[in-house]
Amino acid sequence: MNVSVDWAKVPAHVPADLIRPYPLCARKVVYENPYDTLIAEVHKGPKIFFSTEVFPIRQGGWVVRDADFLRQIYNDNDHFSKKGFTQMAAMLGEEWDVIPTELDPPRHTGFRRALNGLFTPNKLADLEEKVRARARELIARFELRGNCDFIKDFAVPYPVMIFLELLGLPIDRMDEFLVWENQILHSSDPECRKAGVRAVKKVLLEAIEKKRNRPGNDLITNALNLKVGGKPISDIEIFGHCFNLYIGGLDTVASMLGWHFYHLAAHPDFQSQLRKDPSLLKPAIEELLRAYPVTTTFRICTREYTIGGVTFQPWDKVAMATPLAGRDPEQFDEPNEIRIDRKPRHLTFGAGIHSCLGLHLARREILIAMEEMFAATPEFRIKEGAKVPFFIGSIHHLEALPMVW
Repeated sequence: MNVSVDWAKVPAHVPADLIRPYPLCARKVVYENPYDTLIAEVHKGPKIFFSTEVFPIRQGGWVVRDADFLRQIYNDNDHFSKKGFTQMAAMLGEEWDVIPTELDPPRHTGFRRALNGLFTPNKLADLEEKVRARARELIARFELRGNCDFIKDFAVPYPVMIFLELLGLPIDRMDEFLVWENQILHSSDPECRKAGVRAVKKVLLEAIEKKRNRPGNDLITNALNLKVGGKPISDIEIFGHCFNLYIGGLDTVASMLGWHFYHLAAHPDFQSQLRKDPSLLKPAIEELLRAYPVTTTFRICTREYTIGGVTFQPWDKVAMATPLAGRDPEQFDEPNEIRIDRKPRHLTFGAGIHSCLGLHLARREILIAMEEMFAATPEFRIKEGAKVPFFIGSIHHLEALPMVW
């Protein structure tokens, strides 16, 4: 393969024949479904390869497309670290951790143990009424219209409003919060990303101080009362945890909803099947989660490690691309097909000690969204002639989804 290579970004130990382009971190809009096109092309190449523009600020790293290899790395905390991988603090010239995302054992263990109770299925049952009410409120704004931009009208505001309420942040500032989130997670401009981090830090520190003086029933107040190993956590740890909640809660579910409803709108027979038999909704959601994972996170190799005949060296960066794992043809027969009877063994929420803290909430939000949309609207489809803009980056999402019914 002839590839234009920026050799300054390639460590000396990387074999030249393993250098490949990796379009999925391009941070741009495309108009063909990348899961059916770009990802299928990546799976024709080596199971592990090196690309010079994998990380958000155009850094090189290894890409692992094999789901079994990814699972091994997820579960190997002796050779791989998450310390500092987001570079949020480094952008501001500071030292703090996004907690627990950037922590390694044993420090991670105490925090994760303290946080595991936040989003258990039992606790989420108490939220059911609020989540369903929010879904109905948003759908009521467009159901009689016969059309919507599903992303702008539902996929973004629905989970974001729920999470802002959980955090205790003002919902009327949602648009402002989303601008900062977009700067941090989707911009290729380092200065733009830095401005987003700085703005979020300011608003979170203000919110933490407000909750310190006037506690509420919210996640920021919970962070203020958090104890790890029987001891209160420090002020900078409180902030680091709140930053993690902010970043994690404002993007992922919105992206998942966009892809899932895109598939429903593009495949009327599948949508009709679920409408006729609601008992299929949960297995269908698991299969859609398998087929449309949205996130690529990263690991940093801490000592020499060989996998699949490829050797990583200390400080090598590794992309944990769940979109590749979900379409691995060696894991899933005909991976581009949606089959409700598949066993749900996907890596969409990660694996190991860093598996997604909010996975139960995400599943519940997606289920309620489908139930309420099916109840309120007839069969919906993509507006005739519409070109759907797909954004590819470290979090894949749809920029718009014009639907009619």
